[in-house]
Amino acid sequence: MSVMYSPVLIVATQSFAGKTFQDLLAQAKAKPGSVRWATSGLGTVGHVVLEQVKAKSKAELTLIPYKGAGQQMNDALGGQFEVMSTNASPALTQHMQAGRLRALAVGAPKRIESMAGVPTLAELGYPKANLTSTFGIFAPGKTPPAIINKLNAELNKALSEPEVRERLLKGGEEPTGGTPAQFAKAIHDEYVENARIVKEAGIKAD
Repeated sequence: MSVMYSPVLIVATQSFAGKTFQDLLAQAKAKPGSVRWATSGLGTVGHVVLEQVKAKSKAELTLIPYKGAGQQMNDALGGQFEVMSTNASPALTQHMQAGRLRALAVGAPKRIESMAGVPTLAELGYPKANLTSTFGIFAPGKTPPAIINKLNAELNKALSEPEVRERLLKGGEEPTGGTPAQFAKAIHDEYVENARIVKEAGIKAD
């Protein structure tokens, strides 16, 4: 049962002098290896986004894989790298509003209302990198369909409540809902596509 998706933001730190996503790629091509791109870990959605950008742009971007988003954020604020891919969050929004970080692009089906000036990766010509993190509720495989449908109906009802939607949107998340079948298909399609990307990029866990 789908609850929400979290956009993946491409965020520049104060170590990057450029202003746009195009500036980022231009620097990477002019000075190969000079753009360090941090992710919260190997094989994460942020890493997959990076690999898709590298594959199409042919820019030489240096991967900096962290083990979690906490240290990644601390080092971003310290300017330890030029750019990072990370999920939207209230803390990230606060740092961007304060000018410590700035969004260059977003992975999402459409632009985020609170950051209307930030283009999606699809708009920038990278549709395969235009990924999000999906969140939902799962039940044991043998759960009766009647119970699944009842739970799903209650979930959709909750997601339609203005207060619930407002809290999710304020944190940068996008409420979804829908049917269990739609969610199952979305998970399957994402699994197949990400498996292809991981294999082609040769991503391996530590």
